[in-house]
Amino acid sequence: MGERTIGTLRTIWDGFDFTYLVSILLGVIPSLLCITLHELSHGYVAYLLGDDTAKRAGRLTLNPLKHLDPIGLLMMLVFRFGWAKPVPVNMMRFKHPKRGMAVTALAGPACNLLITVVFLFLYGFLLVPLSGTQTGKILLQGIELTAYISLGFCIFNLIIVPPLDGSKVLFSLLPDRLYLKLMRYERYGSLLLLVLVWSGLLGKPLGKLISLAFSGLWPVAQAAFHLING
Repeated sequence: MGERTIGTLRTIWDGFDFTYLVSILLGVIPSLLCITLHELSHGYVAYLLGDDTAKRAGRLTLNPLKHLDPIGLLMMLVFRFGWAKPVPVNMMRFKHPKRGMAVTALAGPACNLLITVVFLFLYGFLLVPLSGTQTGKILLQGIELTAYISLGFCIFNLIIVPPLDGSKVLFSLLPDRLYLKLMRYERYGSLLLLVLVWSGLLGKPLGKLISLAFSGLWPVAQAAFHLING
C-alpha cells in the first residue's frame, strides 16, 4: 500500500464523525435488545402453554434478525416506541385458548418492564464507577436509553389496537364469535398505527405517558445508587 493511499485513509479516519456512529449504535442496539427479548418472551410462554408454533418457525432465538419489522424498528429509533414482527401463535393448541392467548400477549410487555427495572438498577449501581471516563459516560447513556426504550415498547404494545398485545388481551374477554371476527382484521392495525403516530394523534400523548412512567420508575435507579454509595 503506497504512502498516498495510507495518507488518504488517515485523512478519512481523522475526519470521520464518530459521535454520529455512536448515536446510531445507542439507538439501534437497545432497540434490537428490546425487540428480541419481547418476541422471545411471547414465543417461550406460548411454548410453555403447549403451543410449539414459534419454536417450529425458528422464533425461539436471540437472533434479532428473526424478529425485526423494518417499519417497527424505524418507529423505535425515531419515536422510542414501535413493534416487531409478531411471533406466530396457534391459540387452539392451548388448553384454555383465549386465556392462553392473553397470557402469551402479556409476556412481551412484562418482559420489557422487567428490562426497564433491571437497566435502571444498573444505571444507579454503575453511575459512580462509569461517570469518570468518556467511555463510561457513553455506556451509562446506553443503559439509560435501553431502560427508556424498553418502557416505551412495553407501554406502546399495551395499546388496544391490533396487532399490539393490548388488543389480544382485551379481545380474550369477548365472546368467541366476536373474538374470531375481530382477529381477522388484525393485519390492518399496523396501517392504523402508522397513521395515528405520524399524525401526532398518538405519538405526542404516548411520549408524555412514557416520560411520566419513566419518572415514576426512576427511584429504582436512586435505590441502586444509595445501595452502593451508602
